[in-house]
Amino acid sequence: MEHNVCLGRGKIRRKEMEELQPVWGNHKKLRWGYTTGSCAAAAAKAAVTMLLTGEEIRQVSLLTPKGIQLYLEVEEIRRQSDRVSCAVRKDSGDDPDVTNRILVFAEVSKTETDEIVLDGGVGVGRVTRKGLEQEIGRAAINKVPREMIRNAVQEQADRYGYGGGLQVLISIPDGVRLAEKTFNPRLGITGGISVLGTSGIVEPMSEKALLDTILLEMRFLKENGHDWCYIVPGNYGNDFLRDTLGYHGELAVKCSNYIGETLDVAVQLHMEGILLVGHVGKLVKVAAGVMNTHSRQADCRMEIFAAHAAMAGASGDTVRMIMESVVTAEAIAILRREGILEEVMRTIVEKVVYHLRKRSGGKLIIGAILFSEEEGILGQTSNVRWLLERIQSSGDKC
Repeated sequence: MEHNVCLGRGKIRRKEMEELQPVWGNHKKLRWGYTTGSCAAAAAKAAVTMLLTGEEIRQVSLLTPKGIQLYLEVEEIRRQSDRVSCAVRKDSGDDPDVTNRILVFAEVSKTETDEIVLDGGVGVGRVTRKGLEQEIGRAAINKVPREMIRNAVQEQADRYGYGGGLQVLISIPDGVRLAEKTFNPRLGITGGISVLGTSGIVEPMSEKALLDTILLEMRFLKENGHDWCYIVPGNYGNDFLRDTLGYHGELAVKCSNYIGETLDVAVQLHMEGILLVGHVGKLVKVAAGVMNTHSRQADCRMEIFAAHAAMAGASGDTVRMIMESVVTAEAIAILRREGILEEVMRTIVEKVVYHLRKRSGGKLIIGAILFSEEEGILGQTSNVRWLLERIQSSGDKC
């Protein structure tokens, strides 16, 4: 027994007892989607089928590595005697993705060899630096999508008794424009986007996708000779690092809210040390051992400020005012007015680093800078200057 679940203009089918786990956001069930890798494989399968049979098809099926059967519409069909080109439209479901609704093209042509040769065309990036899945000079089509494309093409060649060679060219015309909105230029992928996906399916608001990106960024730095790097939760940290401190943002890994998982990745990759740079409103939570700083997970900012204010000798009324504060800037203003801001930030930073070191198992040299737009640097570890120079010198050598 099987059931269907709609995915945009396509649909998926999966055996009973293997149902997709529902994902919820903003109190509603979110739609799943499918990857650029699935689109490329499905387009290649449709193109080779039409090339070998001479018949036009408007829908193609594809079994993804996750075990989900996709049924996808085929668009932009162009048929010639020796080649066929067609496209499948990407549907990211409810995952925020710049590639949503783009067309992924595959052109399949016959060759004189007996091999399946895969390459990238317009809008598919080229690898120019080491540290990625593909070698320098190759199209940025990751390992799993490569296997999906090859398997889909070989399956149809076997089905229709074709033993000759085939050239498969994957193109994403919108990829040239969209590349600047991705991490690709920073990672040394030029001319377009990457063809990605390990499961073939896009999980909405995927935590795994974020963690995979963190791993990719840090591995890229590591394999290009950087054993030290900055960790920033987001653009605030990156901008402060570059504009205020004057250091390379290219050596920073964005961790979003996943500070603990980012430390785990640093340990896994045998990094030597990191400097965490972030807004006080987010990083103050780490002083309580909170390693996922999203407000849904924990919001203990005022409790931390209040506790450290009490340790610094604040009165009960002051502690109460801090606890009643709505935003971080309000609590900081109270601490400054009471003349204890510096002491409070000193003990907060101590606890931040304590928990960072504890999470890393003592295997990393760790420093931290906590800042706000209004106050600038509010607290930092004693080794910040040394770490800044160490990270920067690592970057200057490469």
